[in-house]
Amino acid sequence: MSLVGHEVELDVGPVAHGGHCVARWDGRVVFVRHALPGERVRVRVTEGGPDSRFLRADAVHVLRAADGRVDPPCPYAGPGRCGGCDFQHVTPARQRELLAAVVAEQLHRLGGVDRAVTVQAVDPEALGWRTRMGWSVGPAGEVGLRRHRSHDVEPVDACLIAHPATPTVGLAPRPGLRHVDTAVSATGEQLVLADGRRVAGPAHLGEQARGRAFRVTGAGFWQVHPAAAATLVDSVLELGRPVAGERAVDLYSGVGLFAAFLGEAVGAGGSVVAVESDPGAGRDARRNLHDQPHVELVSDRVDHALETAVGSAADLVVLDPPRSGAKARVVRAIAALSPARVVYVACDPAALARDVATFAGLGYPLADLRAYALFPMTHHVECVALLDRA
Repeated sequence: MSLVGHEVELDVGPVAHGGHCVARWDGRVVFVRHALPGERVRVRVTEGGPDSRFLRADAVHVLRAADGRVDPPCPYAGPGRCGGCDFQHVTPARQRELLAAVVAEQLHRLGGVDRAVTVQAVDPEALGWRTRMGWSVGPAGEVGLRRHRSHDVEPVDACLIAHPATPTVGLAPRPGLRHVDTAVSATGEQLVLADGRRVAGPAHLGEQARGRAFRVTGAGFWQVHPAAAATLVDSVLELGRPVAGERAVDLYSGVGLFAAFLGEAVGAGGSVVAVESDPGAGRDARRNLHDQPHVELVSDRVDHALETAVGSAADLVVLDPPRSGAKARVVRAIAALSPARVVYVACDPAALARDVATFAGLGYPLADLRAYALFPMTHHVECVALLDRA
């Protein structure tokens, strides 16, 4: 028996990782989207049955609103609609408070760290920020975004969080396709890929950070918020404190964003080893770092490179792992290098917290943490953590 579609009134509890809040009904946890802590809402169950450990639900009617609630500016937001945003119904300031609560809770529960967290705003802090978009295509060729936890496509003419210069794809049906990627670069170049094939725009996009130019091929990885690259580089350099002559290691180095500025900081008398497994990103990195011969590029998996190509010691290690985190094997290998400082850039607070606990057990406790709202209207938050050798 399914409870999907059943409606009930609930009092909403704290925010949880994943863009929902926690409520309880008949002794079970209910993860509620489109709600805020402290609200009383009528929810409609979207997943689960009488024997489920927990239920998922959407708030379909607000009976008692909490501070920070607003009418969603996006016409596609709401129960059963586009799943791209989690907090269209929340003011930017309240969004940052929710994100801070999630980071603090994950650090406490998974990392064993009790720490007050503040999430900093980055302009733009609400709409018009996402420079790279992935669009899904429905069976009739309609272009849109997927509904929450679904493969169904919500047709979208324009996405409000997309950068204003994003190429328009929603008005043009694309029968026979499954996915469309669009990007607009810091230099104003526009790119459209259909099922991975370039149909408009240059093969390489020109990006910039702190006055330095970078090349990114096709839909290769680059931070999607226009201020993210510079913001994160600033944070990495301030926390990592690289100085001339040091040996730095940049793991999951992508197209060379952090390696470029680490190379400038340590100078020709120092060295940087940058490790990236993606061949396309590696080719871009070689182009982006051609002026720094003291930056060595290693094309390999990070876990393998740490055992074979990185060496036995480092002064500073910077890592920006995927959403799943670095995990214990990589953390142990980093600690074996005996760096004085480790700077960890994380897009998932749960993965960060688990790795922080592993680092702490190896003599690298959390010394500092910065968090940034680089994905407004969503539950995603970027953190930069400093782990100092105890």
